[in-house]
Amino acid sequence: MYKKYERLVEIIGSYDSLMVAFSGGVDSSFLLKAAHDVLGEKAIGITASTPYIADWEVKDAICIADEIGARHEVVVKPWIEAIRENPKNRCYLCKHALFSSLLEVANQKGFSAVAEGSNVDDTKEYRPGRAALGELGIKTPLLDAGLTKDEIRALSKDMELSTWDKPSYACLLTRFPYGKTIDETALGMVGMAEGYMIEQGYGNIRVRYEEGLARIEMPQSHAIHLLKDQRLSEMCAYFKSLGFLHVTLDLEGYRHNSVAESLSLGA
Repeated sequence: MYKKYERLVEIIGSYDSLMVAFSGGVDSSFLLKAAHDVLGEKAIGITASTPYIADWEVKDAICIADEIGARHEVVVKPWIEAIRENPKNRCYLCKHALFSSLLEVANQKGFSAVAEGSNVDDTKEYRPGRAALGELGIKTPLLDAGLTKDEIRALSKDMELSTWDKPSYACLLTRFPYGKTIDETALGMVGMAEGYMIEQGYGNIRVRYEEGLARIEMPQSHAIHLLKDQRLSEMCAYFKSLGFLHVTLDLEGYRHNSVAESLSLGA
């Protein structure tokens, strides 16, 4: 693990300067920390604020970048119209458009490379967005160094990064069935619902949107605590205040890409 980190340092050191696509998650936080330690002011984290990234995630990213002590900026990006209908290849379309714009930002600011936080584990499942990264020449230092998710968490803990045990999240579009036209109201409902539940202590959670119904997914061990939580009625009332008609708990627990699973579309 430590030899892999040494390799990561070598890779980062080979860049004159580096812009890190920074979400504030486990991987990008670790990458930004390493880049800052190696390159100092020649490294910067850029967080894209889009309609399909929850406001609390952007605020979290700002706090984490400050914790790391790295340069950081937020850039506001509008809807990518090609993904408004939530097509099955939305991840490819989104990554290609978003990272194309980040390359433009990097060029304007004089950064020689743009990197993101893919790791070895990301190659073990279907992730169409990775093809876009390759086409655009986006750097993947964690993957190139051979680091796994568990190793990144362990090294992050050694570095005393608060993100070492942070649950993984994905953009809000993953909470909706493929082919559904997405609007800002529905996105806002999901983002605020998940942010609220995280504040209540339920960090590893997804709120799936199904025509006015909120289907809550969380690890089954957490679901037991939720059903016994004295605030349960208060939580349901909050969801309904956002506009949800019904609030349900998925007894199967959290599954990756369960919206596609339920529609027999695959991962």
